[in-house]
Amino acid sequence: MKVVICGAGQVGYGIAERLASERNDVSVIDTSPSLVQAIRDNLDARGFVGHGAQPDVLAEAGAEQADMIIAVTLHDEVNMVACQVAHSLFNVPTKIARIRAQSYLRPHWQDLFSTDNMPIDVIISPELEVGEMVLRRIALPGAMDAVRFADDTIVMVAIECREDCPVVNTPLEQLTELFPDLNATVVGIWRADKLFVPSSGDQMVPGDVAYVVAERGQVRRTLGLFGHEEPEAARIVIVGGGNIGLYVAKQMEKRNLGARIRVIEANHDRAVAISDELKRTIVLHGSGLDQVILDEADISESDLLVALTNDDKVNILASVMAKRLGCRGNLTLLNNADYQGFTHTLGIDAFINPRSVTISRVLQHVRRGRIRAVHSIQNGLAEVIEAEALETSPLVGKPLRELDLPENLRIGAIYRNGEYVRPNGMTKIKAKDRVVIFAAANAVRHVEQLFRVSLEFF
Repeated sequence: MKVVICGAGQVGYGIAERLASERNDVSVIDTSPSLVQAIRDNLDARGFVGHGAQPDVLAEAGAEQADMIIAVTLHDEVNMVACQVAHSLFNVPTKIARIRAQSYLRPHWQDLFSTDNMPIDVIISPELEVGEMVLRRIALPGAMDAVRFADDTIVMVAIECREDCPVVNTPLEQLTELFPDLNATVVGIWRADKLFVPSSGDQMVPGDVAYVVAERGQVRRTLGLFGHEEPEAARIVIVGGGNIGLYVAKQMEKRNLGARIRVIEANHDRAVAISDELKRTIVLHGSGLDQVILDEADISESDLLVALTNDDKVNILASVMAKRLGCRGNLTLLNNADYQGFTHTLGIDAFINPRSVTISRVLQHVRRGRIRAVHSIQNGLAEVIEAEALETSPLVGKPLRELDLPENLRIGAIYRNGEYVRPNGMTKIKAKDRVVIFAAANAVRHVEQLFRVSLEFF
């Protein structure tokens, strides 16, 4: 596949890194010579210095032969125009744009991005994507990660195995025997900075992070079996009243989730503006690093602090301070992947990486075959993929134990006729089933082949 990426920032670089590693033909455009040089030096991709919306720059990057353009610069307008130029002048089939300003996305203007106006096939709003991720994490205390698949009937959760975890040091096949009615499957394990797909004889040890695919209605029971029975947060403090913080607070009010919410915002004008938009949320003007403000927000009586500012260091320090002052848990937004390795040491319970969330959304549309959803794991070391099985798929019609599947791939769940199916060795996948698969990075191509239409596959 030939892909042109406009924007070489964290998201653009991450997408280019992933696609180039899979031997796609990748070209990256950015106005920053240093960012473009980093692409040239570190990736098997071409870099072009220039404006991503200008026809001559797009032409130089190979837009005439491109299968897809992904516009993820810092400016919405550049992303939109880049897609328009790619469509009008180069007839690029698939156009993806990151758009942050919510005014463009209001239902009243839903025809703006139609084929007859400004043709964009996929719009990615990082604030909405991250905001929804935050809401899912709040709803599942004890989970380090949580993503829904198959019309919200299947959930992948990442669970830390602590010293008191009841299911450590027990072979996975034995867990199946102990809990035969538990609709959950361990599909991946992160141990000592390495990720692997376990076999039935493997067992979890303290310090592991287990990736579990479960029926939505059994996620809480699954968390409980791993020793995580934390109650839902009733008192929440949000540090940062930007687009994400405001979205989370508004959605919690709209969905009547019952939690008491307080928002701390450092900018006075912004604090006043969001206080006018929120009905039942108290907005405090001040710094999330000011102990007086945290005390005013009743941090010592709070169940959860959610740090959502644009500054990773503020988010980390606010989370640490909150714990020291008596807050029972925290959830931290971290843009810089370098910080993620020592979050546990600092006492950060869970974090969200906006870059990973956006990249996962893009990959959903890059993957070949009937791919419905993609979630990137551990900075691209693995992916959880939801795909639809076709009549021509080699998966269809044979018991799973007879399929020659690679060891670094595990089928976690099947969605059939609106219901969850827990896979075992005798399970047969049927056409139109939606299959949730955990695949290490080097097995992703194999997954694509399993779900491609017959002409492509053969």
